[in-house]
Parts: sequence; structure tokens; C-alpha cells
Amino acid sequence: MITLYHAPQTRSSRMIWLLEELGVPSEIRPVSIFRPMTGEGSGDAANPHPDKKVPAIDHDGVVVAESLAIVLYLLDAFPEAGLAPVQGDPRRGDYLTWTAWYVAELEPALFAGLAGELAGAPMKQRGHDAVVQRLRTALARGPYVMGNRFTGADFLISSALAFGRHAFPADETIDAYIERCRTRPAAIRGVALDDRSGLQAAA
Repeated sequence: MITLYHAPQTRSSRMIWLLEELGVPSEIRPVSIFRPMTGEGSGDAANPHPDKKVPAIDHDGVVVAESLAIVLYLLDAFPEAGLAPVQGDPRRGDYLTWTAWYVAELEPALFAGLAGELAGAPMKQRGHDAVVQRLRTALARGPYVMGNRFTGADFLISSALAFGRHAFPADETIDAYIERCRTRPAAIRGVALDDRSGLQAAA
């Protein structure tokens, strides 16, 4: 059993999508968190995340926190889902490179764009442009960043792009990629479950 500690409309929302992709027994457990944008809420003692943030999961007593760690852990724990090349697969290195790129390059570029930090900052602008170019190059070769196969890297990258789309220039290829990922049946079910969890948390 996997328990997802979740706060609606946060980074943990996409983890509901991931659980739907895996199709394994799971429970969504709403917790309160501090929301810095509004100054509301507080950490929940029931949340096992070390910083009382989300997402965090408990998989049969094993606690994992932070999006990247959860993706790597779950996709290795459930290889039958086919969302990550297994150890020994020659594509494994490319997959790990893309997941690390998501954290090291995409997220900093995304938040720099959202915060308006690119003007007058040539190094940040160069990094931002490099992120866009790498995505364009990868998606020109296939519908997903590793070609024809949707992986955990696409899950992370597409969900971040959907959240911060205005941080990047208009691009039909990137827009089509986001739409392709967010209209997967598991993603649609995840949105519905997230909406339902928000109603339960407010009740």
C-alpha cells in the first residue's frame, strides 16, 4: 500500500497522476501545510515529510519525500508499469540524465522566468534559452523526450511546464507535448481525484 501525503493544488497533485499511472493500491491522505504565497496554514504533525511539506509517500513503512526521489523510487519499485528503463537497459543513462536535468536546469529556468529575473541577467537568459532549445531538439525527434516512450522524465518535465508555461516563449511543439502528456487517461483521472481531495480537505 502506498500512502500519499497530499495538499490540493500543490506539487503533490501530480503524484496522484503518477499513482494512477502505476495502478497500484494507494491512499490519498490530505495534510495541512504552510503556504508561503498566502502565509496561511501550518505543518501537520501527521505528515512524515522532514520539513512538513508535500509530496511525501509511505510505501509499506518506507518514507520517501520530494518529487524526484518519489518518481525514481516508485518507478523502480514497480517496473511493470513500464515508465522507466530498468537497471541494465542501455536507455537507463538517458532517463537518469533527463530526470536530473529537470531539477538542475528546467526548474531554475522556469522560476527565473516566472520571477522576471531574465532581463539584464545574461547568464540566466543563456541558461533559459538552452532549456528551450534542448526541449525543442528532443521533441523534434519524438513525441516524448526519449522518443516514442512516455517515461517518468516526461511526467516531471511536462507537469512543470504546465505549471509554469508563461515562463517560456510561445512554442507549438512544447504546447503539443504538454497537451499530449496531460491528456493521458491517468492524468485526467488524477485531476479528478485532486479536485475531490480538495473538497474533502475543505469539509
